[in-house]
Amino acid sequence: ISSRVEFTNIKCTSLDPDFASFEYCFLKSVNRTYKYLSLKVNLHKTPITKVKVNLATFKRYNGYRPVFFNVTKDACKFLLLKNPDPITTYLYNAFKSYSNMNHTCPFENDLLVEKLPISFVNHQVTNVLPVPHGDYLFHSNWLAYDIIRATVNVYFTIS
Repeated sequence: ISSRVEFTNIKCTSLDPDFASFEYCFLKSVNRTYKYLSLKVNLHKTPITKVKVNLATFKRYNGYRPVFFNVTKDACKFLLLKNPDPITTYLYNAFKSYSNMNHTCPFENDLLVEKLPISFVNHQVTNVLPVPHGDYLFHSNWLAYDIIRATVNVYFTIS
């Protein structure tokens, strides 16, 4: 039995455009087997020295309901320690190879996840830590100085 992950949508929202804005945020289907996710957030008030991330997963039943986890982590501390807990490390490993978010604070440059292929995500959620079939939402709130500055919602299906 094998599972397959498919991105279905991505929504990136800047809640404070003076602080940060999304230059792009999209899914691209090159062909039937190569699909990827890309996003770039422009930081307008650098350096940023205090960052937290709230991560949560939801599964669609009759609407989306929380499953698995809802955690808030200090991103600066996480990137400094590298392996503080298995959940955050698992989530970070799902995109770190395709991102420039690979150093600790301060953040002085725009942040991006570039061409994250569905095949890589598929390996993470079917082989590394198997996840049951269904429609999911990966929700993240990005906080700087304890204020939510942006949200990123990635919708996907595991079949």
